[in-house]
Amino acid sequence: MTGPLTYRGAGVDIDAATRFLDAIGAVVRSTHGPGVAAHGSQFAGLIRPEGWEQMGSPLIAATCDGVGTKVLLARRPEDFEGLGRDLVAMNVNDLLPVGATPLLFLDYLAAGRLDPERLEAAVRGMAAACLEAHCALLGGETAEMPDALGDDQLEMAGFAVGLVDGDRLPTAALRPGDAVLALPATGLHANGFSLARRALLERGGFGLDDHVPELGRTLAEELLVPTPIYVDAVAHLLAGVEAKAMAHVTGGGLQGRGAAVVPEGLAMRIDPGSHPVPPVFDLIRACGEVDPAEMASTFNMGLGFLAVVPADQAAVAGWLHVGEIVDGEGAERVAIG
Repeated sequence: MTGPLTYRGAGVDIDAATRFLDAIGAVVRSTHGPGVAAHGSQFAGLIRPEGWEQMGSPLIAATCDGVGTKVLLARRPEDFEGLGRDLVAMNVNDLLPVGATPLLFLDYLAAGRLDPERLEAAVRGMAAACLEAHCALLGGETAEMPDALGDDQLEMAGFAVGLVDGDRLPTAALRPGDAVLALPATGLHANGFSLARRALLERGGFGLDDHVPELGRTLAEELLVPTPIYVDAVAHLLAGVEAKAMAHVTGGGLQGRGAAVVPEGLAMRIDPGSHPVPPVFDLIRACGEVDPAEMASTFNMGLGFLAVVPADQAAVAGWLHVGEIVDGEGAERVAIG
């Protein structure tokens, strides 16, 4: 076939991208507080940080994360709305362990073919999560990549920026007897899905639409539950107690993220009866014959966020007292049981 090539003929529809941006404009602007400067630029968003004047040593905190292979399970528009919430949560929750307050969020969406319904749903989810996290959805990028991705493929990445007073970073030394508090997880969040899919879909033989009695709902409904936003709960904690260390339980699971905050010579002991464990973890373990240590180093095992506080400050509304810091030597920094 001969004739002049066009960008649309090569698989990229600029007009569709423009229509998508116009459609999401009001949703994005709904997250903009008085600190966001309206300036008309198409290249960068501007925001005026609030509160930094009162900080002794203001610092910028920044994170980057995605939703991993969880995106492979999404089919309905509401699934993509949940993924949008996941994308924000995975990033803003990562700001919290250093005590940072979320300021803004940026997204990157890449698709083989622009599907306005899916993408608009994802942005609605991001906007709702940004409102819950008290930060602005300040901008983003949507790329149509026909040769790099299949028509139904979508890649999602996010970036969050926060503000923290360097004089108030959680840096107190941990001691035996310190209490370990936690916020419960709603499920897998957005980690470990490569293992979960192999265990449940391949080994277990489940279909996404199968109703699973142990879960009380379909497998898709269970796996696509969004990650919670922990911003308000952590702010409540920090307003009343001394948080010596905190961790968002993501990649590396309970074992890896818990161990990251425990220094040499100490260990974190988690009481297995102290918190509810979503039944999906038992199902993954059974279907995949997954070793308990592998489970704990891959999944959150029901604990989405950890905080270490002095023992006499362990009673905090909304937080579970799940364990304590103990003397310990060797590689296993987190002991369950």
